[in-house]
Amino acid sequence: MSLFNRIMASVGIGSAKVDTLLEKASYYPGEEIRGVIRIYGGAVEQRIEGIDLAVMTYYTREVNDTKVQEKAQLGVIRATSAIQLRANEQKDVEFAFQLPVSTPLTIGRTPVFIQTTADIRSAVDPTDQDRIDVVPTQPMRTVMQAVESLGFRLREVETIYAPRLGGSHSPFVQELEYVPTTGAYRGRLDELELIFLRQQGGGAELLLQVDRKAVGLFGHFAEAMEMDESFVRVTVSQQDIQGGPQRVASVLDQVISRYSH
Repeated sequence: MSLFNRIMASVGIGSAKVDTLLEKASYYPGEEIRGVIRIYGGAVEQRIEGIDLAVMTYYTREVNDTKVQEKAQLGVIRATSAIQLRANEQKDVEFAFQLPVSTPLTIGRTPVFIQTTADIRSAVDPTDQDRIDVVPTQPMRTVMQAVESLGFRLREVETIYAPRLGGSHSPFVQELEYVPTTGAYRGRLDELELIFLRQQGGGAELLLQVDRKAVGLFGHFAEAMEMDESFVRVTVSQQDIQGGPQRVASVLDQVISRYSH
């Protein structure tokens, strides 16, 4: 091994490389992710202290009246301990881990990716990024179908900074913004915002923001003062979910109707 090759590897030229191969491209929050990390040896022998897999995303945060994008790490695991890798050697490392339940859905402009980082001392750490699709769980899908059955259409999805709502798992929540296009709430509501706070026991805890349509002088005053919005927590049980979108729609309709006047 020449000194020149060692120096070049230390700055990332001719160093080891990693490529993460996932079993599939689409997952739901809480699902197990399995795959293989393929490690390619470089021009010189190197010691890899370990390889980490991290679940990453971005959220929007308002700083000095300006919206900025911030990166968030939802979880990280060490896929392997130290490895001695000879020049041009190839090794495969299998892994499996659970996608955090706080992972946002990749609808709208929210990206989620798996970042692989190999820890090599005195060298540039080789990395790899693999985007994944995150789809709703069965309870989430049932709730979303229920909202649509009440005449709402999904208009926008945004992942926003909200540490109090996100809790210890994440500094953000994902907000699904619906507008009434048909049905009883058209003309009564401006929009309905939905946040999935927790999923447990086959059910879901939701936060709804009911935004009433301004009517008359007082209505416009209330809208200007943001008094036309109501926030309400709703728990949808496992039995409700098992009853399908129609039963969940009935539960939500009672709540939305109460706060839409």
